[in-house]
Formats: sequence, structure tokens, C-alpha cells
Amino acid sequence: MYNFCTLFDTHYFSRGLALYYSLEKHCEDFHLYIFAFNNKAYEVLAKLNLVNATIISLNDFEDEELLKVKPTRNIAEYCWTSTSSTILYVLEKYKIESCTYLDADLFFYSSPKPLFDEMGENSIFLTEHRYSAQYNKEVKSGKYCVQFVTFKNNEHGLKALKWWRDRCLEWCYARYEDGKFGDQLYLDDWTERFDGVHVMKHLGGGLAAWNVQQYSFINIDGKIIGTELSTLTKFDVIFYHFHYLKFFSNGKLELGRRVLTSNTLDTFYKPYIKYLDEIKNKIALIDSSFDPHGTSVEPINWKTPILYIYRKLNNVYNIFLKKEFLKD
Repeated sequence: MYNFCTLFDTHYFSRGLALYYSLEKHCEDFHLYIFAFNNKAYEVLAKLNLVNATIISLNDFEDEELLKVKPTRNIAEYCWTSTSSTILYVLEKYKIESCTYLDADLFFYSSPKPLFDEMGENSIFLTEHRYSAQYNKEVKSGKYCVQFVTFKNNEHGLKALKWWRDRCLEWCYARYEDGKFGDQLYLDDWTERFDGVHVMKHLGGGLAAWNVQQYSFINIDGKIIGTELSTLTKFDVIFYHFHYLKFFSNGKLELGRRVLTSNTLDTFYKPYIKYLDEIKNKIALIDSSFDPHGTSVEPINWKTPILYIYRKLNNVYNIFLKKEFLKD
């Protein structure tokens, strides 16, 4: 069995459910431990009776050390602070052999089995950002992305995991400072610092807006095949990270500030956003008191016209009317 954990609150609710359902479709034997980061998320998740999930409340999860630093972190920073603790909680409480943390805005397109086969007997599994050259932020954001990271419940895995938790409790903020950024830059030297570390080689894992420019895609009967443009290497897409997707109350949505081709939009973003809306409608039948997309007001200020021109010139004006993505 593949054991995963993730965390989200009501603002990421539709994304977190999409992650679960994508695993349900493509991962035959799995369990997802979901840390509900507010009471409403816990309440609604409990009503859904997700067969392959365990729902964990903040009351059960938070310990004295987390509660001590919580007032010093904003919501995103506290989620980052807690990531290593969620993995450790699952390993210690449920006594399983390994646990893989997943960001809630991941979506699977095929089985993760090739990734775990690749990991083999190693104790720790990391995912590189694999930045496209024009978007390389490795110095300030890290070589590795805390989106899919595995720890085995053994000496090497626990040593690294507990070290990471201690560092995140000490410092975990949404800024670059003294070689640190959030929970992420702590991972940069792990192949030298710890034993049993493996870095993902499969190109189908870790696709995201910061590296997708290196590939083209084709959907063959529901199976997405990617091709690396420089080498023409083909691979099965396993998961995509929908980082920076934002929903606005004026009916618009934003996909970030990187070049996204029509091929990428058609293959990943349009079907995903349509699916999120289907989930939103499903949740409304259970509880309509919150917006599972975490919709916000589109920021408008004196910089807006300048940013519009800049992003148009650089082909990164990825703000669309949501209804354009919901067409059949």
C-alpha cells in the first residue's frame, strides 16, 4: 500500500478533494491521511466518508511546539512549518513503513508506482524543481520542491525528518533570509547531509508551470504522454502541480506569470479547472456556507496597467475568464 499525507483548509478544499479523487482513479492500493487545517474542512471531510482517507483535525495533530510558533507565522508559513510534522505524525501514530507528503494542488494522471519503484530501498525521496532556464529560482527557492517527498520509517528516514521538523520550528517564513526560504531550502544539501536519499529521475513527476516549457504533450485515450523537446524523450505523465492557480470573485482566474502554451492549457489547466468546478458543485449540496475554491478579490492598484503591459509583452498574462475553461 502507498501511504500519503496532505494538508489543506477550506480555501484549498476543491483542490485537496481533486487530489484524493485522482489517486482513487490511478492508485489501486493507497491511503491518504488528510490534515484538516480548519474546523469547517474537518467537518465537511468527515461527511464525505472517503474510503481511502483518514481525516485528522488540528486538535489531534498540533503539539506544544507547533502551537508555540503558530502565532509567529501567517497561514501559508504555518502550513509550511507543519509539513514535516504531518509526515512524522503519520509515521509515529500509524506505524506504517513510509509516508509521502503531497501538496494539495497536485493531480495524478497515472499511477505513482514507477516513482516508488525508482526509489527502491532508499529511505528518502526528493523531487527537483527542474526549472526551465528562464524561470530558474533555485538559489532563493531551492533545488527541490516540497510537493512530493517520501520518508521511510527507519533510521535514515526519521533522522532527516526530525532534523527538518526542528529547523522548520526554528525558522519558516515566506521570505529569503540567510540561505533559507520557507521549509524548502533546508533540503538542498540532503544528498550530502543524509544517507539513503534518492532524487526523482522520472520526468512524469513534478510537472509544473516553472518547468512545463521544456515539454509537449498528447492525450491518447485519456493517457497523457509527454515529450522532452531537447531530447525527444517520451514519458508517461504521473502528476502535475497546479501551483499559483487563483480564483477571483469577478469570474476570472489566474494561472501565474510563466509562459503556458495552448497545448499546456488544453492538456492540464482546462480539464482541471472544469473538474474543480464539478467538485465545488458537489460540495455545495453538502455545505454551501463556504467557497471550496478559496475565491478572492482580484488585486487592482496603480501598478495594474503597468503589469498588464509587461505581462502581455512577455506572453505571461495568464488571467482568463473562468467560463472560457468550462466550455465543452
